[in-house]
Amino acid sequence: MEPTDVRISRKKPIYPVSAALQKYLKSYQRDSKLPITYNDLLVFDESYPIMDKHGKDSLWEGPIYAADRIEHIHNGLKVIYANLKASGNLRIVQHKYIDKIEYCTFGNTNPFRIRIVNRLNDVYDYFYVKKADASRIYGLELEEILSPNQVNYLVDGETLIEEHVAGIPGDVFAKGYLENPEYNPTRIAKEFVKFNERCLVMLLGDMRAYNFVVQITPDFDDIQFRIRAIDFDQQFYEGNIKIYMAQFFKENFPYVKLCMEHLSDKTFQQYQQEEKSSILHRVRSERHRLRDLRDVSNTEILTTPENIETLKNGMAKHFEDQDYLECHTMTDLVELNIKNIIRQVKL
Repeated sequence: MEPTDVRISRKKPIYPVSAALQKYLKSYQRDSKLPITYNDLLVFDESYPIMDKHGKDSLWEGPIYAADRIEHIHNGLKVIYANLKASGNLRIVQHKYIDKIEYCTFGNTNPFRIRIVNRLNDVYDYFYVKKADASRIYGLELEEILSPNQVNYLVDGETLIEEHVAGIPGDVFAKGYLENPEYNPTRIAKEFVKFNERCLVMLLGDMRAYNFVVQITPDFDDIQFRIRAIDFDQQFYEGNIKIYMAQFFKENFPYVKLCMEHLSDKTFQQYQQEEKSSILHRVRSERHRLRDLRDVSNTEILTTPENIETLKNGMAKHFEDQDYLECHTMTDLVELNIKNIIRQVKL
């Protein structure tokens, strides 16, 4: 599991939401008519840099909107939050106000991060307004179907709304929490192996430490961990198979080192098999939704022919399976991954 310096050569293009994908989203209650769009939030006069607690540039900016637009924007964002959290029931935002709107200048979707606060008790929550990218939406759907995690998002045309995923960013966890003597390192290593396996099956790329979070749950006799993705921009786009294997990013070396120190080959394979069995269970329970998603995504252009050719050759070599050479789309590759899991678990 030795990491290498895997790099993504160029910025991935934004792929628009097709009519077929919009129909799928409507079928599964992911569409919503929103009062504020991503482009509405882009119309600000100026902005100021936001520094982190160490005084460094956080790559987020605070946009400054015209005084006559603030109320409209804030009211619209509260309606969006009600749609995201309570199917549009406005009673949940009756005592809430928009505390912050922050704009990220880094990444593909250049998101807005919205902080909403309950004025009765100062409890706050976050959600995100982003450019709707078909790749990202397919990643969110596969995460919902094939992972143990639930995702909550809405789409309206070119605007994507995402719920905030709570957890400690992977890079922060590696620096400040990984050596905590109260944490069982084998449990963390186990979760990284499972996470690594899911990413390859789903072809979710670029899972460097800052693109996933670690969730910590105290149990009655120990502490449980879960690693989950928070960035789906690189969903089945790249041609290099290592992009879909979190173990190969140098940013993830602390987790790889933990696996090498605390897992034997036998336990490593055991945890891989456990994750495959869990994926198979979810495939069986969500087979109709997975089929609908496959039928839509297989008709779309979501990468380049060169990337598909490179990846299918890489997959054929990695798995020692020539069937991958017969795949024509990234969706075909994901489907073959799932079919192989079904065959392996049945053996």
